[in-house]
Parts: sequence; structure tokens; C-alpha cells
Amino acid sequence: MSLFQKSATAALVAVIVLICVGAIVRVSGAGMGCPDWPRCWGRLIPPTKVEQVDLSKIDFKKFERAAKRYGRDSATVTPEHILENFNAVHTWTEFVNRLTSLPVGFFSMATLVLALLRERSRPSVIPAAFASVFLVGVNAWMGAQVVSSDLKPGVLTTHMALAMLVVIPMTFAAWRGSERPWTIAGDDGFRTRMRWVIGLLLVLIFVEGVLGTRIREMNTDLAKSHAGLGRAEWIGVLEHSWSYLIHRSFSWLILVATAFAWWRSRQTGAPGRTATGALAVVIGQMVLGLIMARVEIHPAVQVAHLGLSAILLALVMLWFCATFRPTARA
Repeated sequence: MSLFQKSATAALVAVIVLICVGAIVRVSGAGMGCPDWPRCWGRLIPPTKVEQVDLSKIDFKKFERAAKRYGRDSATVTPEHILENFNAVHTWTEFVNRLTSLPVGFFSMATLVLALLRERSRPSVIPAAFASVFLVGVNAWMGAQVVSSDLKPGVLTTHMALAMLVVIPMTFAAWRGSERPWTIAGDDGFRTRMRWVIGLLLVLIFVEGVLGTRIREMNTDLAKSHAGLGRAEWIGVLEHSWSYLIHRSFSWLILVATAFAWWRSRQTGAPGRTATGALAVVIGQMVLGLIMARVEIHPAVQVAHLGLSAILLALVMLWFCATFRPTARA
């Protein structure tokens, strides 16, 4: 494995880990554990108790501008209101999430530098590495908007969608960084047909992930608006929303498409670890989805569901890449 491929693979793994940690932040309610960005409570190392908070280091004018920009009451931007929300566990959960983003930035930049210096014989990796750095930078900015908007739903969904999107060019860079990239068995005609099936599957998985984020936001809002009521009292509202209905339908399409692609791969020999792994993850996702729909939307299940979504996206993107047979100059 070349140094470039090691760097690209490390960047991909770092993004998947970051998505998992972000899911923990989301389900634990720690999204506003640090009310400012890029510092946390005005400090490089956040406080462990409210008495350590130095309000003079917090830019309240910036908070007021953000509140006005996102349609919130600027009167709530007061020292008293912000201190009321201090929670040491939430603060450090969000801080760890921010620390987890550092390897993503480092390895994505290293991958771009190595692509420019060492991979000119494979120019296709350069735009992939550049796209990864660009998306990481945009999503870092979007993370600041999530804090400024006080976890506004649309902003949060965009943040997660960008995190999922960056998996695609990083996976391609890691695949193409090999001297002999893996390709699926079969002739060119078979690979072309599989490319359409797996390409459709890739799009479905990405859309499914974005819709899943939207449903989690709706679930949180309904739990707040129906406080004091059992889940059975309000779950029907969620289950009749268009986001939920499409999400549920897409899950079956994904299962059928993955099973079909796996079966077709088996006809040319062993389907391989990537295809088998993708099918196993899809089945696991279906089981987790049923648990959340019929039993309980447990935080651990939500984190596992989102983490597996990122892994599935990487596996299917790798599978899609393997339908191509790159030339020496690709």
C-alpha cells in the first residue's frame, strides 16, 4: 500500500469515525454543549463546571447576529440564558466531537498534497483529493452554522449530508491509490451492467441517509412538542410523514438492489468481501430500523444505524469503483 493510499484510507476511516461521534452528540442532546465556535465557552480547553466559565471571553455580539440571522429571539442571548444551558457532560461530548474532526482535516490535506506530488501518473485522484478537502472545509463552516443556528433542523441535515457526501471522493481516492485497483470479475459488458445497478444503489443509500437525518430531527421535535405523552401517542404523526414513508420504501429498494447485485456477482464466481459486507450491513440496517419503528428509538440503536450508514456508503462506493478497469493514466 502506497503512502498516498494509506493517507486516503486514514482520511476515510477518520470521516466514518467522525460521523459516529457526531451521531453520539446528536442522540445525547449535546449539540449545543459548546455554544460558540471554534472555541468552546471561550476557551481552547472547555470548562468542567459552570464556575470556570469566563463570560468576558464570549462574543455575545456574535451570538446576537446569529440569532437575528436565523430568526431567533435575540433577547435570549444573555449571559444568564447561556449559563443556564451549561452541562459539563454535553460540553465535553461536543468538544470530543470537534477534536475528532482534526484527523479528518489533517489526512484529507495530506492526501491532496501527496496526490499533487506523487500521483501525477494517476491524475484522476487529484480532483478526488481536492473534492475531499473542499467538502471537509465547507462542512467545517457548516458546523459553525449548526452552532449559530442553535441546531436549526435544515442546517443540521445539510451538515450530515455533507459528511456523508465526503465519503464518496475519499473512497475513490483510496481505491485508485492502489497500484492495481480491485475490479469485479467478468467481462466489460457485465461490469457495465453492474455499474448501473450499483450506481443506482449508491444514490439510494445517500438519499436514504439524508432522509434518516431528517426523520431524527422530526422525532426530536415531536418528543418535545408532545412532552409528557408516551411514544405511542405521537409516533403516528411521524409514520405518516412523507420523509418517513419514502425512507421506509427506499430501505426495501436498497435491500432488493443489494441482494440482486450480490446474486449477479456470485454468477461470475465468489461475490467477494465488499459485496457480501454490503449485503450484511443492509440486512443489519433493516433489523435496526425495525427495532426503532416497532420497539424503541434507543440512542445506541440510532448511533449504530447512522454509523453503519456511513460504512455502507463506503462499501457500495468501493463496489461501484470496482466496475471500472482503470488505465495507467486514469
